[in-house]
Amino acid sequence: MREITFDTETTGLDPKSGHKIVEIGCVELINHLPTGNVFHKYINPERDMPVEAFRVHGLSEEFLSDKPLFADIADEFLTFVGDAQLVIHNAAFDMGFINAELAAIGRDVIPMDRAIDTVRMARRIFPGAQASLNALCMRFGIDLSARDLHGALLDAQLLAAVYLELRGGRQHDMGLAAELAAQAKNVEVTETAPGETGRRAPRTHAASPEELARHEEFIQKLNEPIWLRA
Repeated sequence: MREITFDTETTGLDPKSGHKIVEIGCVELINHLPTGNVFHKYINPERDMPVEAFRVHGLSEEFLSDKPLFADIADEFLTFVGDAQLVIHNAAFDMGFINAELAAIGRDVIPMDRAIDTVRMARRIFPGAQASLNALCMRFGIDLSARDLHGALLDAQLLAAVYLELRGGRQHDMGLAAELAAQAKNVEVTETAPGETGRRAPRTHAASPEELARHEEFIQKLNEPIWLRA
């Protein structure tokens, strides 16, 4: 099962107001576990950076001025994503931005049904509790020391760890089925003649005369042992 944890940083909250993506981070998961394969790009939004957005991610207009445009990295992004499910924290936000960028360059948008929203997952599993990425990382004991500011790749990596926990933790899928299948191939099977079951003969568990004598000696030392009651 291939999935992609996906996060963006932007110039604001609403693409319909002219705000743009400035960073994309993706982490590939196979069977809910990171493979080490990632996609990360900074993007020139061709506009100013509002102070409020800069305080969130620290990406300045100057820093982004020599970065590629979204149109320049769109094919690479779409190739990386392929037909995988997208795991997103607050899917409506990031899907709204990525689809606005794709539509602006005449590309097909990504259907919302390809997105798994981890905010909804968390609220379903922990009703009434905080469902922010920070709160979930703290709940699951995931290291947040590198998260001074928001960053698309870092947040996608943290989300990969959170998503695994929301799915049941590392025991959910550690390749045990494949390991057990491999072990089963190495089990020695004894061929049996027609009509035989191939089962082992039952072991004898009767006590030895020495064991019986020691047991009798032990009973005699007890005060009214139940073994001697009529």
